[in-house]
Amino acid sequence: MVGEFMKRDDFDTWSIAELEAVEAALDTWVPVDAPAGLGEAMRYAVLDGGKRLRPLLVLAAAKAVHGSREAALRAACAVELIHAYSLVHDDLPCMDNDVLRRGKPTVHVQFGVAQAMLAGDAMQALAFEVLTPSAEAVAPALQATLCGLLARAAGGAGMAGGQAIDLASIGLPLDEQGLSDMHRRKTGALLQASVLMGAACGATTPTAWQALSRYGEAIGLAFQVVDDILDVTQASETLGKTAGKDLDNNKPTYVSVLGLEPARRRADELRRAARAALAASGLPDVQSLHVLADRVVDREN
Repeated sequence: MVGEFMKRDDFDTWSIAELEAVEAALDTWVPVDAPAGLGEAMRYAVLDGGKRLRPLLVLAAAKAVHGSREAALRAACAVELIHAYSLVHDDLPCMDNDVLRRGKPTVHVQFGVAQAMLAGDAMQALAFEVLTPSAEAVAPALQATLCGLLARAAGGAGMAGGQAIDLASIGLPLDEQGLSDMHRRKTGALLQASVLMGAACGATTPTAWQALSRYGEAIGLAFQVVDDILDVTQASETLGKTAGKDLDNNKPTYVSVLGLEPARRRADELRRAARAALAASGLPDVQSLHVLADRVVDREN
């Protein structure tokens, strides 16, 4: 038990340092001077907020494969920019029409709908700009790999497609298979891509790559299961966003489809699947990925 606590302390030290590095890089790369207040809206959307789970997954996977630091940090920031843009657009009145995000007013409430749309568009474009520096900083072949992973996870086969299914499913019955398909796209694809982008920054065997892909898929789905649980068990003040929103909007969730206790069991099953995938990877330095899987399932916001 003492050894486990020491590992968690080591993780906290590592994660604090990495989060500071990500925040500093985002502060540098997200422009202050974009015209007509656009930069202010972008920085409001992405700086000083959120769990930064996706960047930590990138950096933990890169650490596991001894990957390029420059490429991994850029990938970590790029995936967070995509995540932030998606939240800005999801909160718009034409989507989920939410007013609270990360404990503060949503971007469209603060800056107006048009500026929020533009801020999201600009962050999406900036993500790929961050991934394509000079050839001296990141090898062009690696740039292309990272861009491909991120684009596929964010597009019609991934996050955007999942959001389309989500909007089309309001008020309709979904079984667990349909619900899981939606969330593997909407939420899971970007979390899985975060792991694989980190892995792409170093050298991996096919066995390790496939294992990390399974790990990313498991925690991507676990994240959404836990999100659905928290939506009905936590207050808005704890979540930093409006609680009970899915129930109010008559959206299918893991709690509404499975029930609260079966949803909790499902989250733990997915945690075990993530651990098994790490064990099968053959990689020696996966402790940070282990802890991140636990943080996904055990979180309270």
